[in-house]
Amino acid sequence: MSDDYARGRRDGLRLALAILAAEEEKWTALLGESSSGRTNLTRAVRHKALQVAQKRIQTALNRVTPKGAASVDAEIASALDRVGL
Repeated sequence: MSDDYARGRRDGLRLALAILAAEEEKWTALLGESSSGRTNLTRAVRHKALQVAQKRIQTALNRVTPKGAASVDAEIASALDRVGL
């Protein structure tokens, strides 16, 4: 796999993490706000699905990150801090 291709994959995964973080933040604010139990349940399920998706993308990112890197790239670290992982 070429270095440019691998870098592009990692960038794509970082972008996906950022998008999911923004969506999760939006749904976190809405949890429990509705007077309808069904709506609150749907929001809770959606919030949990976003958290699971973030973990899966983080796992994929870890798999494509070079093993030789002793420390985490500063860009990756900042993206993970924003996401909360």
